[in-house]
Parts: sequence; C-alpha cells; structure tokens
Amino acid sequence: MNLDEVKETFEFMDEWEDRYRFIIDLGRNLPDFREEDQTEENRVHGCTSKVWLVYNKEGDKVIFKGDSDAHIVRGLVAIILMIFSNKTPQEILQTDAKSILIELGLSQHLSPMRTNGLFSMVERIQAIGKSFC
Repeated sequence: MNLDEVKETFEFMDEWEDRYRFIIDLGRNLPDFREEDQTEENRVHGCTSKVWLVYNKEGDKVIFKGDSDAHIVRGLVAIILMIFSNKTPQEILQTDAKSILIELGLSQHLSPMRTNGLFSMVERIQAIGKSFC
C-alpha cells in the first residue's frame, strides 16, 4: 500500500474509529523488525511508546524500517515510512510531512503526546537525510 491509497481509504471512512482500526492494520503489515535492532541507539525519543527506526542507503535512496511496541503507533510508523522510505536524501529533506499528516487528519485526531511522537519520527528521518548531504 502507498500513501495515495491510504488517503483514498481515509476518504471513504466517515468515522475516526474506522480510521484508527485501518492504521492498526497498516502496522500489522509492516515487515518484521529484528529484535537486535530494538536498541537504545535506534530508539526515537519523544514518543510515549517505544519506537525504533533503522535505515540503509541503497544506491541513492534511503530505505527505512521501523517498529513500535504499541499497535496504533506501529501503524503511524507505517505511514511515516510510506512518506519517507525509498527516497533520496534531497527528497527526504524536501518532503513536507507536516502537511501530509495534516491532510490525513492525523495531527487533529491524535493525542498531543502521539502527535509529538509523530513529529519526533519526522525530525529523526530528516536528520538522517541531512547526514547524507
């Protein structure tokens, strides 16, 4: 699934409860995350739940993988990965994730702590992108 498909699916859902369930399902479909990658070094700070993020540079693209110990946050990780993974460092830095998240309605329908965590993930990914420039 890609970001456009998420947006389309959201458009068909009137209730946020349905969207939350859909987000949780997105998290269930994340690839397995290696237990040995669940380290403090890979942890995204600023999130209430535990969130881990790893990356590899393949050619000119950066590939991200992530995980969380909370179902809804794991789904949010999946959305963040759709936004940023498999892009060049320049594309990562030019991506306006905040606008995308607002367009999806996430920043308006998540708790302030979850929203802060979401933006902590974005900041971490952008810092990784910047490190390659």
